[in-house]
Amino acid sequence: MSADWYRWEGDDLLLRLRVQPRAGRDQFVGPYGDQYKVRITAPPVEGKANEHLLRFLAKAFGVGREQVSLISGDSCKNKGFRIQGPQKFPISLTKP
Repeated sequence: MSADWYRWEGDDLLLRLRVQPRAGRDQFVGPYGDQYKVRITAPPVEGKANEHLLRFLAKAFGVGREQVSLISGDSCKNKGFRIQGPQKFPISLTKP
C-alpha cells in the first residue's frame, strides 16, 4: 500500500513534494493532492531552497545528505526526491 505522493523502489523511498519556501519554520504539513506539502525557511534563490530541503530531508529520515537526491523539479515547487535506505520516518509511511 502507498499514497500517491510516495512509493518504494527496493530500499529507496521516492517522494513527490510540494514545497513552500520562505516559511516561518521547516515542517511537513500533510498530503496535498498527489504530493506531500513541506514548508522550509530558505528562499528560492540560487539553489538555496533545494540545498536546504535536501539537508532537512536527510535529517528527518535519518540518513546522510549524500543519500538524498533531487530527481525532478529543480526550479519549481513540485519536486521529486530519492532517499536511499531511510532509517526513520517523520511522516506515516507503509512499506510493502
